[in-house]
Amino acid sequence: MADYDLFVIGAGSGGVRAARVSAAYGARVAIAEEYKVGGTCVIRGCVPKKLLIFGAHFAEDLDDAAMFGWDVPTKRFDWQVLRDNVLGEVCRLEEAYTETLTNHDVTIYKERAELTGPNKVRLASGKEVAADKILIATGATPVMPGIEGIEHAISSNEVFHLEQLPKRVVIAGGGYIANEFAGIFDQFGSQVTLVNRTDVILRHYDQQIVDRLMQISIRKGIDFKFHATIEKIEKHDDGTLDVRMTGCDDIETDQLLFATGRKPNTTSLGLDAAGVAVGDKGQIKVDADNRTSVPSIFAVGDVTDRIQLTPVAIREGQAFADTFFGNNPTQVDYSCVPSAVFSHPPLAGVGMTEGEARNKLGQVKTYTSDFRAMKNVLAGRNERSLYKLVVDGTTDRIVGIHMIGPDAPEILQAAAIAIKGKLKKADFDATVALHPTMAEELVLMR
Repeated sequence: MADYDLFVIGAGSGGVRAARVSAAYGARVAIAEEYKVGGTCVIRGCVPKKLLIFGAHFAEDLDDAAMFGWDVPTKRFDWQVLRDNVLGEVCRLEEAYTETLTNHDVTIYKERAELTGPNKVRLASGKEVAADKILIATGATPVMPGIEGIEHAISSNEVFHLEQLPKRVVIAGGGYIANEFAGIFDQFGSQVTLVNRTDVILRHYDQQIVDRLMQISIRKGIDFKFHATIEKIEKHDDGTLDVRMTGCDDIETDQLLFATGRKPNTTSLGLDAAGVAVGDKGQIKVDADNRTSVPSIFAVGDVTDRIQLTPVAIREGQAFADTFFGNNPTQVDYSCVPSAVFSHPPLAGVGMTEGEARNKLGQVKTYTSDFRAMKNVLAGRNERSLYKLVVDGTTDRIVGIHMIGPDAPEILQAAAIAIKGKLKKADFDATVALHPTMAEELVLMR
């Protein structure tokens, strides 16, 4: 007889949801986590990063305050205060996630677990555990290049623990993590250089929106080095780094952050021993029910390399529990997943970009609103927002919504329902505007 009905490897967003819900359905559940309960999102990802972004926004808010009648005589930023408060919140959340699991009678093993067979797991302590079903939810880990001196660089895992704020920082990458930290450090007063091996950033977002972010970022002082590659890193006695480049001049900096992608965290999991098939990127191959090539082993979240987003992992964990322990077969719909980049300013999108729509649909109409937010007008800040609707020219159905500007992600969450619900441009036109808001621009485009 198995020790558990379900054994989960990895206590991140997807694993915790699957464990908690399966236990609520009456299953005997255990979960193993070698680092901290909560996973990348809670411990060293979206949650602490968003708190840093909140902190970064005060830089411009304090500058703008004078135009709104507030006297702020001094402006001084203390990195250690924000860092410690953020890490304190991370500890609180870890305790909350742990309590959620224990309240549902989930057994927690705070150690590494590896597969030894289709129904068996070996813990770091040497204990062997048997389970009817095993769920792998180990997430992804930052990609670090194999170059000389790489030990002197950091990834997004370590950035939250910096002893001091760097005066100069080089960020390698062109994705959302690179652009978010570029905005954070820039607002904290660091001199930011973003290095990318191509001239394309945020490749999955609408190009017109990305171009606007580029324009704003350059105006803020962020330096972009395109078609440039880091070849070697040397550390001087004073702690500064000499970054040897190909494609541009060498760069001297105080901190080097690599944000060049994340890979499924499958190393030394025992996948071969259990017979679990993986793809060319190390991702675990699964079907629509999250089942691997081994009938008793499943996987959810970033380790499958489908869509690396926390809400997607949570949906997958929920669907797994509903299907196999709740007698409610459920599959995740990946066709309409909103996403955001918490850059400065943030951008967000859902559905097809204009380029994707033209390739797939042929006849496409676009509507845009290019404006300054009311707050920016009074503050004397020339930064402009851009909203965009992509419409099927044949059916009038809105197939994409893309925006950049203050609170764009907050606005898009509600707007994404329109894409999911297959609403038409006429439905937006028929909706009364909520004035004065930025969001009203969505229903005023003609």
